[in-house]
Amino acid sequence: MRLIHLARALFLLPAMAGMFAYGQTFTSLASFNGVNGEFPCCSLLQATDGNFYGTTVSGGGGGTVFKVTPAGAITDVYDFSAYNYDGEPGSGLTQGTDGGLYGTTPTGGFNGYGTAFKITLSGQLTTLYNFFDNAGANPTGVLALGADGNFYGETYGLQVYQDSYSGTAFKMTPAGTVTTLYSFNNSNPSGGLVLATDGNFYGTTTTGGAYGYGAVFRITPAGVLATLYSFDGTSGIPSATPLVQANDGALYGATSAYEASAGVVFRITTGGAFTTIHTFDFADGSSPLGLIQATDGQLYGTTFSGTGPNGYGSVFRMTLDGHLTTLHTFDFTQGAYPVGLVQATNGNFYGATQEGGPSNDGTIFTVSTGLGPFVRVLPTWGAVGKPVRILGTNLAGATGVSFNGTPAVFTIVSATEITTTVPAGATTGKVEVTGSGSALLSNVAFQVLR
Repeated sequence: MRLIHLARALFLLPAMAGMFAYGQTFTSLASFNGVNGEFPCCSLLQATDGNFYGTTVSGGGGGTVFKVTPAGAITDVYDFSAYNYDGEPGSGLTQGTDGGLYGTTPTGGFNGYGTAFKITLSGQLTTLYNFFDNAGANPTGVLALGADGNFYGETYGLQVYQDSYSGTAFKMTPAGTVTTLYSFNNSNPSGGLVLATDGNFYGTTTTGGAYGYGAVFRITPAGVLATLYSFDGTSGIPSATPLVQANDGALYGATSAYEASAGVVFRITTGGAFTTIHTFDFADGSSPLGLIQATDGQLYGTTFSGTGPNGYGSVFRMTLDGHLTTLHTFDFTQGAYPVGLVQATNGNFYGATQEGGPSNDGTIFTVSTGLGPFVRVLPTWGAVGKPVRILGTNLAGATGVSFNGTPAVFTIVSATEITTTVPAGATTGKVEVTGSGSALLSNVAFQVLR
């Protein structure tokens, strides 16, 4: 099923002179062709085997889970089929502490209202939960891995409130036990939750709030919700991608184009202080989404449309005070309508486009800006003795692992994975892997729980 592109209904103005970066390299890696999937929906996930995983909303019967190597070889890992009650994927994947990939489908399942699933890296899928009404329906957005090892997510609808369909926030154990944490009142969360360093989750709604155009909210792991900011529609409506917490402690997010607005990037503190840091004008892009903070401290993301003569979207970099640099504009042959980025442990950025390419089924691309390799820790929270996986590149020659300077005992699993436990005396800070020619630091600080 081809996604409905909101941005296509908006004004796509011809590109004007903008700021384009130098010193970066764009490479189109692979194209979807229907057999291996079509229309990837979301940002990619780099798993502990070093490969990237994602979902397509169609192809392969009813959508797919796919794997793509850093060199660009696509493998169809699993084919969904509504006839087998699998559903149809519509959001990205999250790797659990057990190494499995977890995700949701907004439709399908025994009740027709969506599912939660786990899939191994080799493609064995298990349906964990079938959504229906009281627990919410139509799960949306990527699942967030909590500090307790459970997953936290959202549903978009079917909690009936005053004749309006409203969503929920829920908790799910790795075994598939679902608990409804909060039922929204005439409001629809979308995009997924992010776990912040204060231990709470943050997210957005695309409806509701004080003016009906969506809001930013905070919810505790126990389900206590507070609305931090309400949008009034003049700057667009919140995009269906998660917020990101930057190293300054603030959360950053984006809005999709709405009416005369091309969308904005905003900053909001955990206390609710809101600032618009960049307003898009169609010439420099429209409907920003998929923000991440890279190892250089800057924000990276994509615009779904706008920029360039045909308005097929772009990749951009942005400082925390909103200065934008366009890194690449798409021309359809390389892809069209990009749907977010991930920074791989080799330092480069990888992403997917929803359409374009030789078959108009979407593409996989990479952008290099000269950033160096690093390691990623899974999870990014844990008490002393907690098992931890470290994802990286060329880890086979590692000679040491430390948590903010405290050495840890470790095991090399493969060239892309190390296992360890949080050592006694560890404090919050970066994880470092030494050996293999150079020291590699984690992209974010590991939070040691007491």
